[in-house]
Amino acid sequence: MLIRNQHPDHRQPPMPEDAETLGVEAAETVARFLSHRPNHRATPLRALPALAGELGIGAIHLKDEGYRLGLGSFKALGGAYAVIRLVLEAAERELGRPVAVSELHSPAVAKISAAMAFGCATDGNHGRSVAQGAQLVGARSVIFVHGGVSDARVEAIARYGAEIVRVAGTYDDSVAESARVCEANGWTVVSDTSWQGYERIPGLVMQGYTAIMREALERLPAPPTHVFVQAGVGGIAAATAAYLACRFGDQRPTFVVVDPARAACIFETARAGRPVKLQHGEPTVMAMLECYEPSLLAWRILSRTADAFMTVEDEDAVEVMNRLARPVGHDPVVVAGESGAAGMAGLFRAARDPEMRQAIGLDAGSRVLLIVTEGATDPDRYRELVGIGPADLAANLAAVAAK
Repeated sequence: MLIRNQHPDHRQPPMPEDAETLGVEAAETVARFLSHRPNHRATPLRALPALAGELGIGAIHLKDEGYRLGLGSFKALGGAYAVIRLVLEAAERELGRPVAVSELHSPAVAKISAAMAFGCATDGNHGRSVAQGAQLVGARSVIFVHGGVSDARVEAIARYGAEIVRVAGTYDDSVAESARVCEANGWTVVSDTSWQGYERIPGLVMQGYTAIMREALERLPAPPTHVFVQAGVGGIAAATAAYLACRFGDQRPTFVVVDPARAACIFETARAGRPVKLQHGEPTVMAMLECYEPSLLAWRILSRTADAFMTVEDEDAVEVMNRLARPVGHDPVVVAGESGAAGMAGLFRAARDPEMRQAIGLDAGSRVLLIVTEGATDPDRYRELVGIGPADLAANLAAVAAK
């Protein structure tokens, strides 16, 4: 299902504070911080001309975040970036002077960060990022996970030295519990969702995501006409939509937000015109997007900068995972996790439906940009859904290349 944005603020520029957080200058700041990460490199931008021809559009490019900073997900940009920013700000307060990111591991800053603790709730990827950021600065991390988070994803978080707290219920229950426990203990909550009175830190998390569009636009042969981005609580969608709106103004591409049909909190919020909290239902295979309450900050941005909202079914995401693993023509193989495939699942749905195509102006001249937000962060689940493990797929590719 697809609906156009009917909010009265639609097509208005982002609020000044959001433009400051997520605009062009903010993305340059993120790039400077990333230059100090030893394993940083821009993630691949992949062209899929054969698939574009099959879908009757001009071009498809994928930003493959499965290669981001060793975490396998775009979330590597957000939580760790926010932790580093917060440590440097604490150091500036205590030392009474500006502190550059190059001083992060100096004795004076290290002493301050060692006394800090960061907590968050996660479906898997955000928690890894916060834990990695805490490990980088020598701080403590406590990560809250709900029952739907797989053991493989929990183990991946714990490898960064995080303390794991299991919470009964859904992701939203773990968000509430993490906020409660962190407040009681004086720890800093680094959440990727926002609520009333809590926006600045989620804004920093989202600021980290602006690196994705900045990098993509540097390599694209021409600006995109359409961008499809999956939502969750809305952070990645809002960050990329705001950056595009700030950079291109009225000439920005058509922006489509994609939700799992079983956890469509952004879609239902758009339909109602106000934030909507959904009841927990049948789990979706797109586990990293299984969120039932939108980020208030993200909705404020998307109400202005998103042009359409749509839902996809679980089988749509699984189809995309398999198509990317077994591409047509000379298109490259891409390993996309269940949630990472959701944006392209939206494109598939829209491209195959004449009414949807017309509603968003998708035609033979369209240039579509998508974000594969995660690779196979749960390899066993990937093997179950695609029929081959990511390591085996990589080995097959290496064997073909060697012939």
